Amino acid sequence: MMKKLLILLGFAMAAGAQAQTPSAKALAAKVDAHYNHLHSLTAHFTERYRGMGIDRTETGTLTLSKPGRMRWAYDAPSGKIFVLDGKFAVSYTPGDSQALRTPAKQLDDLRSPLRFLLGHTEIAKELDGLTLTLVSGGYTLSGVPKGMQQTVQSIGITVDAAGQILGMRIVQTDGAETSFAFSDIRENVATPDSDFQFTPPPGVTIINGVAPI
Repeated sequence: MMKKLLILLGFAMAAGAQAQTPSAKALAAKVDAHYNHLHSLTAHFTERYRGMGIDRTETGTLTLSKPGRMRWAYDAPSGKIFVLDGKFAVSYTPGDSQALRTPAKQLDDLRSPLRFLLGHTEIAKELDGLTLTLVSGGYTLSGVPKGMQQTVQSIGITVDAAGQILGMRIVQTDGAETSFAFSDIRENVATPDSDFQFTPPPGVTIINGVAPI
């Protein structure tokens, strides 16, 4: 009798867990709703790139603000910056004599998928073959991003049950991987326009080009 009760209890627990797990589309909609109600946010980020014999980890502060603005201010390496003002993106690394400017519509940078955090997209429509997997502390929504199929094999967005994005993992078609982990997330904070403007250091010129990772 005890063995049967344990088996029944196991089935009941499994059924309960399955019932509590949302579908990929339902969770994606929750993420969309969460960020559609935000005006801005800041977060500490850890960015790791692995590929082409390189294993590089960088850190800094990410600032996002509607409409379509973001700032990646790196503290390691210190002074590296990537700014998107909604129309143009500018990327600069200390020691370079040039900063690269790219029109937002032509931007093909691995930081650009973070537009999901700006609440301007519908994840279920942006990612083909959307799937959901359980991970420690939440879920991962994965798919192939529209418009980036030639360079990106898949994107995985890790979120908690409330729909807040905790990290992203981007796998390129050449096998290289870039991951972002976010912490100390603060929502609807003040973000002055100056945060999204780039003033080149003395002797540095801005040219049109493609921003490096």
